[in-house]
Amino acid sequence: MKLLFRSLSLALLIASSCTTEKGPSLEDEIKTIESQLTKSIQVKDAPIEYFSIEERMAHYKVPGMTMAIVRSGKLQWAKAYGIADIRDSMKVDVNTMFQAGSISKPVAALAALHLMEENKVDLDTDVNKYLTDWKVEENEFTATEKVTLRRLLTHTAGMTVHGFPGYKPIDSFPRITDVLNGKGNTPRVFVDTIPGSIWRYSGGGYTVMEKVVEDITSEPLEVYMQPHFLMKMNMDRSTFAQPLPVENQLNVSLAYDVNGEVIEGLWSNYPEQAAAGLWTTPSDLAKYYIEIFDILKGKEDGVLSKSTVEMMLTKHKNDWGLGPSLGGEGDGFYFGHGGKNEGFSNDMTGFPKTGDAIIVMTSADLGMGLVREIFRSASEYYNWEIAEPKIVELADSGTVNLDEIIGTYVYEEEVPEIGKYYVYLQKDGDKIMINDPNTGEIERMSAQDALNFIDLDDGDTIKFNLQKENASFVWNDRFNFYRVDTTSLKK
Repeated sequence: MKLLFRSLSLALLIASSCTTEKGPSLEDEIKTIESQLTKSIQVKDAPIEYFSIEERMAHYKVPGMTMAIVRSGKLQWAKAYGIADIRDSMKVDVNTMFQAGSISKPVAALAALHLMEENKVDLDTDVNKYLTDWKVEENEFTATEKVTLRRLLTHTAGMTVHGFPGYKPIDSFPRITDVLNGKGNTPRVFVDTIPGSIWRYSGGGYTVMEKVVEDITSEPLEVYMQPHFLMKMNMDRSTFAQPLPVENQLNVSLAYDVNGEVIEGLWSNYPEQAAAGLWTTPSDLAKYYIEIFDILKGKEDGVLSKSTVEMMLTKHKNDWGLGPSLGGEGDGFYFGHGGKNEGFSNDMTGFPKTGDAIIVMTSADLGMGLVREIFRSASEYYNWEIAEPKIVELADSGTVNLDEIIGTYVYEEEVPEIGKYYVYLQKDGDKIMINDPNTGEIERMSAQDALNFIDLDDGDTIKFNLQKENASFVWNDRFNFYRVDTTSLKK
């Protein structure tokens, strides 16, 4: 249903190896975090189950991953797990490059902020002043309010196109103007609501920001970013180059689908570089965080000034900054971003008041579940108060009539390249088992009451409606399915 949208080896890099007389050693710290993973959904009053990273990698079909921890503005430790290339069993190490997905956005945002510091752009000026061979199309929504860099960076510019699916190596590689004009594999990017009026995530908007940077600097984004930011922060295992140059392919992770299989083409390419094109490592992203922490402590020759970083970390609509998402208050204030490309799932969060950060990158479509569990384990150990579990209550066994809701269901609309989208609901003890033949996925849902069910593994929900002549359900409060007569399907 989600289509609608091991031997495990490890390499260890330790930036600090001292053991104090009081408290655990660094080795104990790492082992505790590795072995205390818990599920995102926990049943009220039930014993908490604990898992190891290796167990959950196998569960989520994650062949390889790597992570880094920053404490008090210094790299505390970084570690890699599993396989980068299952064809030759090449192991992941801390220098293995992964696709960052949307983590590209807050890193690329540094370019626009730097141009502001050089007085080459103003964050609140119509971007059409800076764009050359492509312009934001004027329409009824831009009559009084304009698309600005501030609005692009905070996802409030009213622009379309949420994200990008990527291109296979055999696909033609569009120019940035082709992407903006809808001549790639996504619709054109335009304004369809009044700029500044709402928050709505837009990879398309970040592609416009990228075009501004390239037009002002007369350089491709990957060329401009390398000396001004990546090299200056010593991020020597990072690049915005797309496709990935051959010289960078000696130690990279392949991308893996929901079954843990290599995707077609080994990985996808993303010409929308600011939105999704960064290749990097958690250790390099730790350097991004350390740079921001150092600037806030008074570093004078950083990639940005302290005042600009403070502006970057100021909350706008939906708690968004100029690039990163924001959350928390006081010492618990944090900034970060998640990232999802085909076959890669990642997340990063940092706390500017304490100088702490965590970055986890995985090579799998289902890796985000693992990422959240690692975040939760680290949060519990370091008292960060992030990635808290959802506590649910379940219905008493025997109080729910599963016979009323089992059967074959079809999605309300036909799906491109599939047609009618059927799923099959069966009883599995006191649970409902959802078999999705379109993806091969099977979910088991526990009853919260007679009509509401939840997958205790990933938090997916279904809500039934039995008031009509036939049963229906809505999946994750979004997708509507209706029960069908299976006899008609056999005719």
